[in-house]
Amino acid sequence: MEDLHTRANEIAPGIAPAAIRRDNRLLASLPRAERRKLIGLCESVQLTFGDMLCEQGERFSHVYFPIDSIISLISSINGRCRVEAGLVGAEGMLGIPLVLGENVAPLQALVLGAGSALRLDAAQFSRQLKRCPALEQTLKRYLSVVINQLAQMVACTQFHLIEARLARWFLMTRDRALSDEFHLTQEVTAYMLGVRRSGITNAANALKKRKLIR
Repeated sequence: MEDLHTRANEIAPGIAPAAIRRDNRLLASLPRAERRKLIGLCESVQLTFGDMLCEQGERFSHVYFPIDSIISLISSINGRCRVEAGLVGAEGMLGIPLVLGENVAPLQALVLGAGSALRLDAAQFSRQLKRCPALEQTLKRYLSVVINQLAQMVACTQFHLIEARLARWFLMTRDRALSDEFHLTQEVTAYMLGVRRSGITNAANALKKRKLIR
């Protein structure tokens, strides 16, 4: 498959969340004082579809807390075969390995849904993590959720047909877009699931016949 990052200007835009959010729910769960301090250290940035925020195996330069953007986490083998391993939206953050003291990205991070996010220098984030027990505890709970989702994704990829995998991806995307309507292309979806476009077409048609999507 071709690199979606290099083709971002050639294909239709990725997910365009319909809902308008004003905060990151992970940060919103922190006590007020800690939340205000951490947000005060962040800078607001606009993420563009197709932006590569981090390459697999590279050190994190920044962590990101999406607000109304969506980040796809992609696993690649030999830099060629790629498949999506997870999604990050307003419920989470990019850079979670730093919670474990690991500053190497295990996955590529590609912007799948353009929008805003809060960005913080990775080194500064690590310092704040040591100074704020509430932040560390919150992110450890989030890390547990991420691990469970990755385990479920592996099982789904191994045992489910494309139709079921596509349905799961739609639901994961819907949770982050906070809308029953979002914009994407078959090409983007095929890239994310690591399958042929024709497989996505057949699976989508099957879901349409069952009146699960339109």
